[in-house]
Amino acid sequence: MGKLYVVPTPVGNLEDMTFRAIRILKEADLVLAEDTRTSGILLKHFEIKNAMQSHHKFNEHKTVESVVNRIKGGETVALISDAGTPGISDPGFLVVRECVRNGIEVQCLPGATAFVPALVASGLPNEKFCFEGFLPQKKGRMTRLKGLAEERRTMVFYESPHRLVKALTQFAEYFGAERQASVSREISKIHEETVRGTLTELIEHFTANEPRGEIVIVVAGIDD
Repeated sequence: MGKLYVVPTPVGNLEDMTFRAIRILKEADLVLAEDTRTSGILLKHFEIKNAMQSHHKFNEHKTVESVVNRIKGGETVALISDAGTPGISDPGFLVVRECVRNGIEVQCLPGATAFVPALVASGLPNEKFCFEGFLPQKKGRMTRLKGLAEERRTMVFYESPHRLVKALTQFAEYFGAERQASVSREISKIHEETVRGTLTELIEHFTANEPRGEIVIVVAGIDD
């Protein structure tokens, strides 16, 4: 029987790719990629010429069975997403779950995940935290925010740049305008930036300065 490797890829700077990740991708019989065009650039940079197959949120239910069968047949499969660690706000959970259910060995390599540097750089308590990823856009969003209003741990969210100010405004409404927070964007890229302050200050900053790039919001928990 083969094996499934979950392989993190850089969230920005290609130098964040590990030697082991490059080796695994070169040795794999098949690379499952969220977007073969995006991953094609990465693989070409590291001179990796293995076969790729698309595996994203719109087709993963259909592809999981065939992937599991290939691994059962002895193939080694490497799973990557467009950036960061597959399964963390990215496709990957379904194929990992099915491999585990079928007794297939799954190894996840350590590597890039956007929320870790954002959390550490925020200056907010990080001994205990809760990762919320992307909040629901419509149904269930307000219910989730109400539930987090009394959260004591530092909270971590992903958000798109065009919805950032709206999200910060909702956080101010539910968590209090003076709650401390930080916004990190373009992590490990040339224009990397972390802005810290109260939610009110962050709203003012990003209203005046249109945000771009991938966004991680870190919000302090409620004080004792």
